[in-house]
Amino acid sequence: MRSEKQLFNRIFSHIYIEKEAMEYPLTKEIVAKFENAVKIQVENYKNLFSRSRQNFVLQKKSPKLILAVKKDGYLYEGAKVCESFGNENFYYVSSVLNCVYDCEYCYLQGVYSSANIVVFVNIEDMFAEVERVLQQKKMYICISYDTDLLAMESILGMGKRWYDFSLKHKNLKLELRTKSANTWFFRDLKPIPGFIVAWTLSPYEIACKYENGAPEMKKRVEAGAQLVKSGWTVRICFDPVLYVENFKEIYGEMVDECFDVIDPEKILDVSIGTFRISKDYLKRMKKNRGDSQVLFYPFYCKDGVYSYSDDKTEMMTGFMKEKILEYVDEKKIFV
Repeated sequence: MRSEKQLFNRIFSHIYIEKEAMEYPLTKEIVAKFENAVKIQVENYKNLFSRSRQNFVLQKKSPKLILAVKKDGYLYEGAKVCESFGNENFYYVSSVLNCVYDCEYCYLQGVYSSANIVVFVNIEDMFAEVERVLQQKKMYICISYDTDLLAMESILGMGKRWYDFSLKHKNLKLELRTKSANTWFFRDLKPIPGFIVAWTLSPYEIACKYENGAPEMKKRVEAGAQLVKSGWTVRICFDPVLYVENFKEIYGEMVDECFDVIDPEKILDVSIGTFRISKDYLKRMKKNRGDSQVLFYPFYCKDGVYSYSDDKTEMMTGFMKEKILEYVDEKKIFV
């Protein structure tokens, strides 16, 4: 947690605050943690965040914090390229835009022109919208879709707020997906089946080369194992799987190392997904990272989505599934 604070104090040198967001409790909580930051009031966060001709890669080196009020679009239907794990009524929420990590393959750099991080401080309005829908049907919601909430928990407290909210609704299932190794957040909380913690894992070589700022796989696995032992519902996500020359060697070792530490009998399930990205997003990502080996791979485009060829995708997912089957029952594997 100490290293987290050092990181945030270094990168959040400026905090931009919408005039309408000034009096929200979450705004005051966040601002109080950055006494030395320069605070600047703005009328509309989009004038700063959505302006053209920004340098995403350069901003990533020193992102600023933007506190805003979300006016609409509290809930979004789950994207087709995302796994619903057999759940009906699959949604995601965006209480935060952008991430503190800098993964070279991340789709966010294709979505937003800015690498600055936006926090919507009116989270109670999101809760109200979810409660409205819950009156009609049960829901499965990804709460860490456009960011990594756990990585920012020490300054935002969003994970705890969503956890407290989920305690009140038995027909609600939440997934908190992360690359963070921070388990302090869970120490004083009671595990509940409907609160899923999903760890995205990559081989050591991939994480070191392409996942700047994120903890190495070993630390993520240890964090997952700790939560499994404590009774939390844990999902393992091998996604996105990237093709490299020694693919089978490094991904095979990763699966072995993962389940040598995490009890495969006690996890909820496992997901496998190869790299895929929309045509428009990839175009912007290439513009941002002209030297990227990952993004300039000769992908194939099908229905507006770039990924590996069908043969290569089948080989990669087939290998991963066969390897995981050494540890996990097939009914728990989602491809």
